[in-house]
Amino acid sequence: MKIIKTLALGLTVAAATQMTHAADSGFDLKTVDPEADRMALQKYYKDRFPKAEISDYVNGIYAVDAASREQWVELEEFPPYEFDVEKGEELFNTPFANGKGYADCFENGGIGIRQNYPYWSKEEGTVKTLEQEINECREKNGEKKLRWGKGEIAQVSAYMAWTSRDKVFDIKVPEGDKDAMAAYLEGKKFFYTKRGQLNLSCANCHLQGSNVFIRADLPSPMLGHVTHFPVFRSKWGELGTLHRRYSGCHKDSRSKPLKPQHETFRNLEYFQTYMSNGLVVNGPGARK
Repeated sequence: MKIIKTLALGLTVAAATQMTHAADSGFDLKTVDPEADRMALQKYYKDRFPKAEISDYVNGIYAVDAASREQWVELEEFPPYEFDVEKGEELFNTPFANGKGYADCFENGGIGIRQNYPYWSKEEGTVKTLEQEINECREKNGEKKLRWGKGEIAQVSAYMAWTSRDKVFDIKVPEGDKDAMAAYLEGKKFFYTKRGQLNLSCANCHLQGSNVFIRADLPSPMLGHVTHFPVFRSKWGELGTLHRRYSGCHKDSRSKPLKPQHETFRNLEYFQTYMSNGLVVNGPGARK
């Protein structure tokens, strides 16, 4: 209980410290204007960390904290995800029992397309993510779904991200499509809504609290947050997907996490990725 109170106090102080900046950042939960949101987010970080280049936010906390960056640069000399990318390439190119493979399911044979995800599917009336379509590809070809969150699905996704490195995110929220706008707005509201026993939102840690110590950790900025997934986390000792991280965040705030690829998580990914439009794919990544 003492640990929980200490953590909650630290987060409250961190949020209070940055509340003035948040109030001036231009975010409005009642407005559906994705591009205005994106520009407001960039301005927020330009004002808060004037020495950091917007393009560098694909590197998470390492864009704004010099000490953390030094350690990360050393780690990247021998990337811990390197073997996962190799395994992902092997899995991607291994035919299914029917002779087809992942390349048959995706545009451009699945190569260099990570920057197009997630996207709004008008036909299905929902947000589609890369991991979701990896498993749908398997099911279409008579294969069992892979376990969400880690293992082979993270490795295949990591390989696909690797083939897309330096390609620019350009996620669309179709203008005039009320359902797409509603999905974006749901993701936006979820990011800013407090929940759990610690009464925290994603924004408390990754907007107001970014680069503010919460015990021994420095939360990463929201801008560029999704660009480097899947991620090899030292804490996990393995590769994991974005939705695995979403679930972990909610457990940390003493919330009951949704299942990976739940519609709400997919909408959250839609919102967050739109916020990173103009940045490049930098996955897979390595984090603490």
